[in-house]
Amino acid sequence: MASLINKELPQICDTVNNTDSYLILRGRVNGVGYSPDARLMPYLELAGFGSAVLTWIFDLRYDLISALVERWRPETHTFHLSCGECIVTLEDVALQFGLPIDGDAVTGVSAIAEPVALCYSLLGASPGDAESTFSELKFTWLKANFQHLLDNATEEELVCAARAYIMHIIGGVLMPNSNNNKVHL
Repeated sequence: MASLINKELPQICDTVNNTDSYLILRGRVNGVGYSPDARLMPYLELAGFGSAVLTWIFDLRYDLISALVERWRPETHTFHLSCGECIVTLEDVALQFGLPIDGDAVTGVSAIAEPVALCYSLLGASPGDAESTFSELKFTWLKANFQHLLDNATEEELVCAARAYIMHIIGGVLMPNSNNNKVHL
């Protein structure tokens, strides 16, 4: 079987330590940057995000990611490596992050009729006009309002903080947007 990789052309993976000759990709990852309060863990576990909290901070090797991107074939949705083809499945992602994949799909609407009311009902607070478009929340606002909890926080405050943490994981790590600074409500 013929190789789909042209070995006569220089490859990014051949020059991982020589970044002058290739443009290395930069990711759109906004790690949460702090570990959740221990009181949030039961709520994160209940939502299925107990293992995903391990992604609060990490270092990515963008040079190696660039090498993988070079081996990606969109026609077949696979990576073509010298040892054969490789495909990333939903099960692989579930195993890496410990997220449940069984059950109904989680979907939502892109247009929210009353975003301020929805934000307040989910998080117990709403940002000011400068902090949000009300359909998207800035990570800086989430962090400022939910990173530090009072010692006597109520159960409702803990649930809201857990929701904010999950929003930061989803919008900053799992499915970041192009601006890398907001998460959709």
